[in-house]
Amino acid sequence: MFYIQVEGRTVKAQIWDTAGQERYRAITSAYYRGALGALLVYDVTKPTTFENVSRWLKELRDHADSNIVIMLIGNKTDLKHLRAVATEDAQGFAETEGLSFIETSALEAINVEKAFQMILSEIYRIISKKSLASGDSAPASIKEGKTLVVGGPETDTKKPCCSSS
Repeated sequence: MFYIQVEGRTVKAQIWDTAGQERYRAITSAYYRGALGALLVYDVTKPTTFENVSRWLKELRDHADSNIVIMLIGNKTDLKHLRAVATEDAQGFAETEGLSFIETSALEAINVEKAFQMILSEIYRIISKKSLASGDSAPASIKEGKTLVVGGPETDTKKPCCSSS
């Protein structure tokens, strides 16, 4: 769990990570229910990870709320000499599918915080609009400390977040 400032308010976010592993595929639909946002991350040096995004997106759309905010993230931009997925291809896919898009380098901490800020800001805006439409002065789910779940179950809490493998 971590806290981030969104439009002058402190928002608590809970992040779950399946790392795209097949062994978690059967239980991920349980984590999608109630999720407000999802980050679909692929490795810019491995085209198969980008190709798998379509399957994960379909699974998200099949099991998550229809209003879930989804962001496509191309990671490992620090490995410029190994890039195999063009930014333009990913941007085009994101536009076609109605996803926000950003490229990051977890290793160099480039755009990682910005990605979280972007998705949480969008989630906050959606919740705020719903609250205003219902006449609340502040978003109820945020007032009550609603957990923002992004992704699926964390695989190993002792493993560093960003390995070079």
